[in-house]
Amino acid sequence: MPGKTAEQAAEAGPPPPPPLPNPSSGSANPSASLPALWGYLQPALDHIVRSPTNSTHKAPAIEVSYHMGVHTAVYNYFTMHSESAPHGPVVGVGLGVLSPRAADKAKASGTDLYEQLDRYYADAARELYLGAPTDDADLIHYLVPCFNRYSAGAQSVSRLLNYVNRHYVKRSIDEDRGWLRLSDVLDAVARTIQEDDTREKIQKRLRERRTEELRKWGYDGSGDAMLLAQAEACAEAASPPDRIVPLASVAYRRFRLEVMEPLLAVPKLKGKGKKKRPPPNGDRTLNLPRGRLARAVKELLETKGGNEDERRRLAGELAIVLRTVGVKTDHPLRKKLDKFVSLDAAAAT
Repeated sequence: MPGKTAEQAAEAGPPPPPPLPNPSSGSANPSASLPALWGYLQPALDHIVRSPTNSTHKAPAIEVSYHMGVHTAVYNYFTMHSESAPHGPVVGVGLGVLSPRAADKAKASGTDLYEQLDRYYADAARELYLGAPTDDADLIHYLVPCFNRYSAGAQSVSRLLNYVNRHYVKRSIDEDRGWLRLSDVLDAVARTIQEDDTREKIQKRLRERRTEELRKWGYDGSGDAMLLAQAEACAEAASPPDRIVPLASVAYRRFRLEVMEPLLAVPKLKGKGKKKRPPPNGDRTLNLPRGRLARAVKELLETKGGNEDERRRLAGELAIVLRTVGVKTDHPLRKKLDKFVSLDAAAAT
């Protein structure tokens, strides 16, 4: 088979970075403490999430031995520090209620590592926000590939640290600390409960209430497992930061909080001044200030000329970004993009 020409090699771009080798820890035990474990994990996270790559859809890899070492270190850390940690439901009980020693053990059972990962994604997302171009015309061209790269890294880290999801996140959700808690739906369900209702009927109403919440994120109640998983992932990303969610959703939630919300924020009007007369056509939105991303979307969708295929691609991918990170369906910008994408799809058929 003939080799690639120089032109083909140039089009292919630079080769991907080599897999990151397993760092030598000497005689140190990475499972001994959180600082030791984090010192072992962070080079892998930085390589996967932050290092430059020629593909925004594929995160750089680490060597198999490093991957196995991370899994072993995390497993040993959880095993060593959770044997005597408190278990069982902790609804309404914070770490401050426990004795100092019990609180330390509860932290070491996974909360400390989970919170460290949350801070890591907050820092990584904040870096991306600070690197955004100042020109609104360039913002979406920066944001879409930037999110794709961040998302690829987040998915790779989620697979690398799957033990955290299986051990800590699953247990926390079972203890009613997930994205949707009993207290969130109890009032609505309580109004429908009859005196003679059985436990099964109450559980059924709770499940129905959960399905209602997931419908807001695109689930149609059909039982389609993929559609259900997608809707739940969006709901997790939309949850407040005190809710325990899988690691990929932690990353998306932080992208929303640190990147999207500042870009969506509408600047406050300075001073009272005189009230302007409304425009003659009655459209009161024309004089209202817009957030940076809203201005960028307006320019993308309304500027005449240019590459139509590129416009459609950017609008479609940005709509996916907003949904993935948990921007609600009734947000004006989501509605505007979703309408544009659906009309464009209808015109193409």
